[in-house]
Amino acid sequence: MNISIKRVYEEPEPGDGLRVLVDRLWPRGLSKEDAKIDVWLKSVAPSNDLRKWYQHDVQKWPEFKKRYFSELDAEKEALSELFEYIKKGKVTFLYSTKEQLHNNAVALKEYIDMVLS
Repeated sequence: MNISIKRVYEEPEPGDGLRVLVDRLWPRGLSKEDAKIDVWLKSVAPSNDLRKWYQHDVQKWPEFKKRYFSELDAEKEALSELFEYIKKGKVTFLYSTKEQLHNNAVALKEYIDMVLS
């Protein structure tokens, strides 16, 4: 499986493969043309309630992942679509937060790794 994670504000590169935005909200100050996003999968992003509860508080990270994974378990159709993209080749999950280690793209990749292992 070839999944990378990248902040959406970083320069797109040919090696990114399919660029998938995994945030519920569109990144601030970024035009659709500049973003070079191939697919926007809002349905695999954390719910608004979960996103607002978490607010990138690292102390809440374990509980955030637990709640997010439960939400993902209920999104079979969206995950099926995502798995199809992953089967076809390189995929880069794009996120917008400045938090690089504790964000939904990192958690989503961890979830996928668990499911596919």
